[in-house]
Order: sequence, then structure tokens, then C-alpha cells
Amino acid sequence: MRELVRTNDAVLLSWLTALLRDSGIESIVFDAHTSVLEGSLGAIPRRLMVLDEDYAEARRVVTEAGEGAHLV
Repeated sequence: MRELVRTNDAVLLSWLTALLRDSGIESIVFDAHTSVLEGSLGAIPRRLMVLDEDYAEARRVVTEAGEGAHLV
């Protein structure tokens, strides 16, 4: 798996997950539970991950949706 986006913005993660799903790309959020445990400090960002073989297409989809600035 490869990291696509790293952020503390839960709304952005939800939007990108739905966007990728609609494009047929499976994704998973890493560190969601760790981020919740540390409270609202924002010290541990969540990571949106995709399969290696979907990485290039996922980057294209996110960029075309105008969210390319969030890519790792």
C-alpha cells in the first residue's frame, strides 16, 4: 500500500474516500484510532492509503477533483 494523503481533516478524508470509491479504487484510512486517542492536538495525522497498483490512478482522480494540493 502507498500513502496518498496525510491530514487531520476528517471531512477531507471522507470526501476523498467516497471519490475514490466512486472511481472503483479501494482505500483505507490508517491511524484513525490513534488520532482519536491523542485528542484534538492534531499531532498524529491520518493517512489515506491505496493499493500500489491503484496509486497512479488515485492521484489522477484526486488531482482532477481539485484536491491535488493534499497529495503526499
